[in-house]
Amino acid sequence: MRLLPLIAATYFMVSGGPYGLEDIVGQAGYARALILLCIVPIVWSLPTALMIGELASAMPEEGGFYIWVGRALSRFWGFQEAWLSLTASIFDMAIYPALAVAYLSQLDPALTAGHRGLLWSLAIVALCVAWNLRGAYSVGQGSLWMLALLLTPFAVILFLGLLRSGFWQIAMHPFSLALLARPLFARPLHGSLTTALLFVLWNYMGWDNASTIAREVKDPQRNYIRAMLYAVLVVAVSYVLPIAVVALTGIPASVFVTGAWVAAARMLATAHFGVHFASWLAIAVVAGGALTGVAMFNALTLSYARIPAAMASDGLLPRALARRMKNGVPWVAVLVCGGAWALALGLNLTRLLELDVMLYGLSLILEFVALVVLRLREPALIRPFHIPGGLGMAVGVGVGPALLVFFTIWAARGDLLTSHVPAIALGATLALAGPLLYPWTLLRRSSRKPTPDITT
Repeated sequence: MRLLPLIAATYFMVSGGPYGLEDIVGQAGYARALILLCIVPIVWSLPTALMIGELASAMPEEGGFYIWVGRALSRFWGFQEAWLSLTASIFDMAIYPALAVAYLSQLDPALTAGHRGLLWSLAIVALCVAWNLRGAYSVGQGSLWMLALLLTPFAVILFLGLLRSGFWQIAMHPFSLALLARPLFARPLHGSLTTALLFVLWNYMGWDNASTIAREVKDPQRNYIRAMLYAVLVVAVSYVLPIAVVALTGIPASVFVTGAWVAAARMLATAHFGVHFASWLAIAVVAGGALTGVAMFNALTLSYARIPAAMASDGLLPRALARRMKNGVPWVAVLVCGGAWALALGLNLTRLLELDVMLYGLSLILEFVALVVLRLREPALIRPFHIPGGLGMAVGVGVGPALLVFFTIWAARGDLLTSHVPAIALGATLALAGPLLYPWTLLRRSSRKPTPDITT
């Protein structure tokens, strides 16, 4: 995988473009949503990208963060890192088919009514598993094309939004009372800034996922940090611009829920080019939303499946998970992961996000700890890229992400996954299950020597 496909794959491991941002606007309003989308990358995404750039360039091995934490802290903590990431993936991966189905329902509610929505979700899982069996090159090239396709309708929405908003008048008179009267500064009556922050964090997380495919990336020492920084920029721009433009058109923030981009496209296109063009643009937005769900699930399958494969090669999981096809794909791990993700389809979206951010956040904190420990224990380790500023900066970059993770856990303390089970309790139970499972892996490992990858 070369640089551009790596950027595109990283983009989809983190982001689905503007799709998925609707609930942020609906919860916080336009102005607060834009502030969150501009600030969070600075305290969350950029530090994570810098950490990954250093560790991935120093240790470009399959398994990525599992290898880093294990080398820095011990095999026990490496296992916990992998366990937290894989359990988080169960909740994370259930979101993307649901997002695709939500957009399909905007085209025709009958398409996803009843059991049809679940069937569509299962079809997406099966498609992405099959796609991943074709190899990392196929996934990377597909991500590049899907990125171009899903952003095209938003280029049209941006153009139409600028026409409707009277952009040139605003540029000439940016502090006019007419601008202040627009819904840009209005706050939804029933919104929650904490829920909006949760959605923002989710839309900006996953930067470390690309690290697990290091042995399938060309020149990883150089390309990882470049891909991280370019992807941070592209993600932030593709989030901020559409919301900023639509905010100036007069569309109330309160109407923004999942799928609201379709209604926005219809309204803007009808005003300038008529109903016929509006219908075609709405269909293009729906197709882009469905494509987003597929693209994100596809890219993340590429990432997550490499973790159990690396653990199996290290003797911590059953040997079969290390089996590979001739193109290098760990096909048993891909199939097992796909089956596990299918079981989580249909859970409540907000609760999925809480569990996902909690478990992923804990694994991310371990990665920042590994960064500092490796600076202390292995100062001579060759780092083609290193975070400038010495040890103090290496410690400092992890502070912002850690604070956001703990705030999210605290904010979710009263939320229920079901009528009786708190979401945070389930997350804590899953996190604590890792140490309990680790002795079982030691028994497995002591019964046989670590095996090399098995190609079939």
